[in-house]
Amino acid sequence: MPEAKGSLAWLWLSVLVIALDQLSKWIAVSNLEMYHQVPVIEGLFSFTLAYNTGAAFSFLADAAGWQRWLFAAIAVVVSVVLCIWLSRLDRSKRMEAIALALILGGALGNLYDRVVLGHVVDFILVHWQQRWFFPAFNIADSAITVGAGLLIVDMFVGKKQAES
Repeated sequence: MPEAKGSLAWLWLSVLVIALDQLSKWIAVSNLEMYHQVPVIEGLFSFTLAYNTGAAFSFLADAAGWQRWLFAAIAVVVSVVLCIWLSRLDRSKRMEAIALALILGGALGNLYDRVVLGHVVDFILVHWQQRWFFPAFNIADSAITVGAGLLIVDMFVGKKQAES
């Protein structure tokens, strides 16, 4: 019997990511000052408000403004591709569906910021003492990263399961 197609039921996870991302960004904008650290774990983890007009790691953040629409267009194309991928994905491929839904939710959460605000709101800051800083990020970025990691794991686990 062929596997049932279509994993769009996982879109609820994308909606949850978008909601948590936008809620957390609203709280950050309402309660944090730009670049002022609020320590959560001293010397390791803080909240701070930062606006990113670029992409990951502030790539092209200092460009003249055209990057806003380039990254928005890329997010739209990626989101369409992810929806099509989910619609064609066997329902039995749960890890892959979860990964795609997380990536989709993160992409749409940041897309909203980019189109409506002109920048992405970041507020999570991981650092070592005050010497090394990972670029500030948000819930959407985290969802994209976890989703990408799950896709990588699924490539190896899924391949081993198929060989068995």
